[in-house]
Amino acid sequence: MPGSTPGSTKAMGVLTVGGLVMVTAYTVALGSNGWLWFGWVVLGLITLGMVASRAS
Repeated sequence: MPGSTPGSTKAMGVLTVGGLVMVTAYTVALGSNGWLWFGWVVLGLITLGMVASRAS
């Protein structure tokens, strides 16, 4: 994302990892929910896009 700062990229990384932990805990406790995993994948792709834009 143009104009993203190192702090916002790091925050997205933390949010993505936290989301993975929460989705995994939900799956273990209550069973799989495809929409939660889909949302986490989208969040991960956005985070990767922010990291890639910082590298270039």
